Amino acid sequence: MAADFIQNCLDGLMIGSSYSLLAIGFTLIFGVMRRLNLSYGPSIMLGAFLGTLVYLEFQAGNFVVALATIFGAIAAGIYVERVCFWAIRRGAAAASMVSSFAVWMQLEEIVTVFFPERTYAFPPMIEAELITFGPFFLAVENVIMFGSAVLLTVLLHFCLYRTRFGLALRAVSENPRAAEFMGINIGAIMFGAFVAASAFGGVAAYLIISTDGQITPMFGLWATFKGLIAMMLGGMGSIPGAILGGLLLGVIESNSLWYLGAEYRDLSAYFVLFVFLVLRPGGIMGQLAVVREQAATRRV
Repeated sequence: MAADFIQNCLDGLMIGSSYSLLAIGFTLIFGVMRRLNLSYGPSIMLGAFLGTLVYLEFQAGNFVVALATIFGAIAAGIYVERVCFWAIRRGAAAASMVSSFAVWMQLEEIVTVFFPERTYAFPPMIEAELITFGPFFLAVENVIMFGSAVLLTVLLHFCLYRTRFGLALRAVSENPRAAEFMGINIGAIMFGAFVAASAFGGVAAYLIISTDGQITPMFGLWATFKGLIAMMLGGMGSIPGAILGGLLLGVIESNSLWYLGAEYRDLSAYFVLFVFLVLRPGGIMGQLAVVREQAATRRV
């Protein structure tokens, strides 16, 4: 019984690492703009379908498919930023969110028109193999997914705390008005945050879909829900919270799948989210972000 639980937790951590990448993408945008980008999932879905097109039409290898997926996600993310956030200035958060939902519908329609089939093949990351240690085992592709997520998280931490862009991004996140008074180009920082978030989403999309071996137009909706739930569990606006929220979501789903069955996997995640919203609305780490924001506001 204990061995089953540990195995489920290991599997959940592997899968949850991809949820963390999705949540980081949402958090980068929300942390800077204080606005939800509802078209985030569909935009990285569009990137994934570009990777699919390159694979099916040109029989490209994994590296080229991965690059196409990430490039497509970034291009779609830039489009969303220009249409929904740059064009709609501050003070119109609701308008930005509604317009991002409209772009969500637009991107899904584009995919439906150019990819009319229900599912399409996607190249597997690696041949299915298992790594065993004692009574436990891990799929090689899941280990690669986890390692990639760790590497990207370390890279993000370096960027946020060791570069001028990261310093400016954190300043804008803490207090946009004060950052603007200091001469920081708010528009450029928001654009950079969108590019970074889209890149994270593109990597997450490639890792997830290459593990499944297929893609459907429903991936955009799926990625949006997974990323939002992970972000809300961890705390909106908190990068560490996004990481923890994604890992927690993966563990919850893995154990629910084993003990309750596939039909209760998503329901269990929604139930845990509801409990968090009632008992700890700020999420695991979100309350700290709220306190910092209030303190920064009082200083201006």
